Amino acid sequence: MRVAIYARVSTKDKGQDPENQLHQLRAFAERHGTIYKVFTEEVSGGKSERSEFKLLLLEAYQHKFDLVVFWRLDRFSREGALATLRYLKELKDHGVNYKSFTEPYLDSLGPFGDVIVSMLATIAAQDLLKISENTKAALAKKKAAGVQLGAPAKSAEVIAQVQRLKASGVSNQAIARALKMSPSTVAKYLLAASN
Repeated sequence: MRVAIYARVSTKDKGQDPENQLHQLRAFAERHGTIYKVFTEEVSGGKSERSEFKLLLLEAYQHKFDLVVFWRLDRFSREGALATLRYLKELKDHGVNYKSFTEPYLDSLGPFGDVIVSMLATIAAQDLLKISENTKAALAKKKAAGVQLGAPAKSAEVIAQVQRLKASGVSNQAIARALKMSPSTVAKYLLAASN
């Protein structure tokens, strides 16, 4: 049996590392067959725009593997019950089974698979919502304390400097390097000055 592995973490800057999952997932996959491919990414599971996840689904459609294993359902998807069930159904429709390493009851061959998947997907989506609410509350607290959020505004002096350099014939790229800003910011300042 050809086994694909899918491992996902939301971000590396909080000590998350896909290798924490991959060590045991590889051993698990080898017990069920041969490892076809390992798909890993560092992106929120609440987003549908996950390149490795899309590639996994495409290669399932192309019948390149027979089984996909993942650490836990919330590592597979946090998009909610309907989207997660749709992904798992898509796998099954293409003849690909799935197994969760830490949730042995979450197995495409189990009798209550759809019910359990629906409950777990709902819980995963709610957890993501809680994280979002906590982040918004922390930002509101900082704003109330007078902390300026976002990138600091550039002074009129910097904008004037951009305009002077451009007037002397310097390219946007060179201005960006000299002033340590992006070329798009240079273009934005020049556009604002021409209006």
